Amino acid sequence: MTVFAGVTLLVNAFFNVIVWPQFWRRVTADPRARDETGAKTKFYKVHAVLIGLALLIAAASAVAGIMLLIGDAQ
Repeated sequence: MTVFAGVTLLVNAFFNVIVWPQFWRRVTADPRARDETGAKTKFYKVHAVLIGLALLIAAASAVAGIMLLIGDAQ
């Protein structure tokens, strides 16, 4: 079961690292991301925080997955 959990966490991390940067490109290109003066809007800022948190959780998942797999190998 430990191996399954470790692999699942690594797959989760990999998925998030692939998906969120692609979404970020779409957010920054969206007309709602900046106002008429070019300043960043709440739309931009909220998505920046959400994507940043998702990538932080992906990093934590990767670390936890590796720790589980290394711990199971010992």
